[in-house]
Amino acid sequence: MPAEPAVVPPRRRSPVRVAAALAVSTAILTACGGPGGGTGQVVPDGTLTLAMAFAPAAGYAVDTDDAFVVSQLGVTESLVASGPDGQPRPALATAWEQQSDARTWRFELRPGVTFQNGEPLTGQAVATALNHVAGVEAPPRAVKGTGLQAAADGGAAVRVTTTAPDPILPLRLSSANTAILAPSAYGATPPSVQGTGTGPMTITELNGTQSVTLQRNDTYWGERPQAATVTANFVPDPAARALALRAGDADIAQELPESSALEFTGDGYTNETVPAPRTASLMLNQSRPPFADVRVRQAVTAAIDRTALGEQALAGSAIPASELFGPAVAWGSQEAPPPADPARARALLAEAGYDAGNPLRVELGTYSTRAELPTLATAVQQMLREAGIEATIRVGDYDAREPDLLAGNYDMYLGSRSYLLDVPDAGATLTSDYGCEGSYNINRYCSPEFDALLAPLATVTDPAARQDVFRQAAAKLNDDAVGVPLVHTSANGVGSRVAGYTVDPLAKTLVVPGLAKTE
Repeated sequence: MPAEPAVVPPRRRSPVRVAAALAVSTAILTACGGPGGGTGQVVPDGTLTLAMAFAPAAGYAVDTDDAFVVSQLGVTESLVASGPDGQPRPALATAWEQQSDARTWRFELRPGVTFQNGEPLTGQAVATALNHVAGVEAPPRAVKGTGLQAAADGGAAVRVTTTAPDPILPLRLSSANTAILAPSAYGATPPSVQGTGTGPMTITELNGTQSVTLQRNDTYWGERPQAATVTANFVPDPAARALALRAGDADIAQELPESSALEFTGDGYTNETVPAPRTASLMLNQSRPPFADVRVRQAVTAAIDRTALGEQALAGSAIPASELFGPAVAWGSQEAPPPADPARARALLAEAGYDAGNPLRVELGTYSTRAELPTLATAVQQMLREAGIEATIRVGDYDAREPDLLAGNYDMYLGSRSYLLDVPDAGATLTSDYGCEGSYNINRYCSPEFDALLAPLATVTDPAARQDVFRQAAAKLNDDAVGVPLVHTSANGVGSRVAGYTVDPLAKTLVVPGLAKTE
């Protein structure tokens, strides 16, 4: 499910369109030698071809969700990285410390780093980059509302100040949207990412929304990249991505349909699965009938067999969801969802005034870029019908539909959302998606009690204490029947003769220095 602010210029994209953040992330790797043979040895200076699910929609502007595309391609980096545990780790900054005023953090920069065009990484360069992204008309979610301002502190440090103390500022600065570009990048609109990043790969050719070609950054500050060249083709059709992988036209194919993913479990392929923070959910518009009535929302929840969705509709490639947060995070639920209860659903509908003589009819919207969603929609439609709800499925382009969703002009919508995508801290998602003033509150949920529950997150720094709030928030959303978390799912495929691929549960990296073609 995407996570956009309220109505924004058309150039912004939603993170639903950012590939590879998974609740069940499946990396399909060929065993040594792979199909058709081979030695498994790394090809020096090899070439890799990617079939990526999501094309840039805003000219690679880093203040939009295009930032996740260039981050995955190894072009850009931020001051901070986030580890598998969701905690901040050094990247372009090697250390940071909150200052005595509590509103300012000082970041020490990694020495000797240059941008791909040869310009040096300095405190002023970092300040220029951060002030740009914080000052655009529609700031990205990671920094929106923080009042962020940056200033150089000599040549090798930067001071970042926010309007109020921000306990997770280092995590905010791990967002792909806070990528640091060379000062010369900001002479263009949007700022150019060609030759101005610090990552292991440099863009050499842009072909609109069709493809991009990259070459190794030989001055990269980290490990020397194994691949000399990478070509990324943007292939929106999931079946076409699977076909490209099968035909050998792609070394890596993102977001394979669950049926296709199962085809790559034999003939030399190894299927690796890791939990990651993504939930496919059914959003219910509470701002108007019928879902303004909690009984109708509860009826929908009771009608849906989430275990069947994960184990049957998606052929076991998904984890049934009992709440918003799943097993990918320490505070997520490990419990199975409650069984479906169509009889209870019908009783609740009757209380709300719906029966055979006055059936509930709704539109169920979704999109096909994530291959599992239409499959889930069809299964949900049947489950709702058994409970007395007639749902008409409408599959369309998410970007075209988003203004209606944000304005509350819909009934129910099935989407997929990485709840740690922007910032690896659930506070951001809980506030934007479920707070009364949330910028992406598609459910149109507003509860003063829920907002009060989140209030301590503004000052709490202890991870355990924050996680306790996250648990309570997820339980409150279930109690109030705010949408229906369905499954935690997605898939990534890796084709023949590839080494060094690792699944990033936070969807920020794909082309890393160790990624290589093998013989």
